[in-house]
Amino acid sequence: MKTGFVYILSNKSRTTLYIGVTSNLMKRLTEHRAGLGGVFTKKYNVHELLYFEEVQGMLYAIAREKQLKNWHRDWKWNLIKERNPDLLDLAADWFHDKDASY
Repeated sequence: MKTGFVYILSNKSRTTLYIGVTSNLMKRLTEHRAGLGGVFTKKYNVHELLYFEEVQGMLYAIAREKQLKNWHRDWKWNLIKERNPDLLDLAADWFHDKDASY
């Protein structure tokens, strides 16, 4: 069974959230940061990883993504803050291009 990842991205000012699903989190974040992640993430500069969870099976990951997208905004923030209370970019040290401004 293929592992899936459900993730939540935000912009630097933490005003916009984006929820997505992928089978390769590192690759998908690279795409988002390169402006290849889709219109929404590019338009709103949503590149910082605030939350992710690993889910066994892509169908379950897609179902979880849909569930989170239907949650109220406050519930999403509570979920993020449970694991990431300082709202840090969890992938900040995954990328070596320190000169890039996302």
